[in-house]
Amino acid sequence: MNLALWACTAKQWREANPDHAKKGLNIRDTASINELVVLANLESFNAELLKHNVDKTSRYTCLRDMAQQQLTRLNAIDAEKGFRKLDAKNTGIKRNLK
Repeated sequence: MNLALWACTAKQWREANPDHAKKGLNIRDTASINELVVLANLESFNAELLKHNVDKTSRYTCLRDMAQQQLTRLNAIDAEKGFRKLDAKNTGIKRNLK
């Protein structure tokens, strides 16, 4: 998944980011919300491709293309700003405050 989304393996990322790695961080810890959304989608789609016995090379190509398309689209619409914070007023949850 890392290779399809970030074009590097976890090991390559650690080698390129030794300060983060020393702090115990990994590529996913430093990912944006958009990247994490795409990553979740890739993991689900990969599971489907595996069910259909799609070979590794073809899966990688599909996943890489999907990652690029989704990340480009999410970044273009600035999806992170679209997420709103929830509080007791807008969750629809009523609390008994006695």
